[in-house]
Amino acid sequence: MFKVSCIQICSGKDVVKNLSISKKLILKAVKQKSDFIITPETSSLFGLNKKNLLQTVTVMEKDVYLKGIQKLAKKYKKWILTCVIIKEEKKIKNRSVLINPKGLITTYYDKIHMYDVELSKKEKYFESKTFASGNSLKTAKLPWGKLGLSICYDVRFPNMFRKLSKKGSLFISVPSAFTKTTGKKHWHSLLKARAIENFCYIFAPAQYGTHWNGRKTYGHSLIISPDGKILKELKKDMGVITANIDPNISKILRKKIPSLYKD
Repeated sequence: MFKVSCIQICSGKDVVKNLSISKKLILKAVKQKSDFIITPETSSLFGLNKKNLLQTVTVMEKDVYLKGIQKLAKKYKKWILTCVIIKEEKKIKNRSVLINPKGLITTYYDKIHMYDVELSKKEKYFESKTFASGNSLKTAKLPWGKLGLSICYDVRFPNMFRKLSKKGSLFISVPSAFTKTTGKKHWHSLLKARAIENFCYIFAPAQYGTHWNGRKTYGHSLIISPDGKILKELKKDMGVITANIDPNISKILRKKIPSLYKD
């Protein structure tokens, strides 16, 4: 058994301010005796303007936000998964970074599926114009079992979650900045489906509110059990949700209904 916490924030364009807000919420999770803490997609910096981002972002080793989170992980001896926008070889990456209790980076995952959509004449998103997509799946060994890494729009690609589960993932992280428009229609259904069809826990911290550029994100951070039960949910505002996690539940369900191994 272990405790996981999902942080819900409304990130802006000030990296230092975003770090300050994240720290306060991570400390709340620490007080709740959480073992594993996760922040949403683009926690360090929120925006899609490539020109502006290139003037702000830096390489991972120099990222102020990431270094601050690493110090917290080391100080409180916690596993933390956080999300940053970084520059790598003149490309911008939307990256999820796993930090161990020593404050060291264990692994990282670059978002594979870019959110290129036209929801209406007024609401359009073309992430591929800003970010370079990742090209490899990532899993990591935690003390309680294997974690599969994903980010936001990846949730619409069930084959990815299937592959992560077949690699032995008992938990899959889905840090997100889901739009309010699609969140109302699809957020809960997609996450519950990914949990049920793979009998894995889903940890989905989310951005919430109206951001500096006018974009609205849905919130509703979720922790979902392998049978699709919502264990904890934070519908709105910034805050923390924490739940007890039993890795054996995934294993038991996969034995009872071995669908994961039949396709």
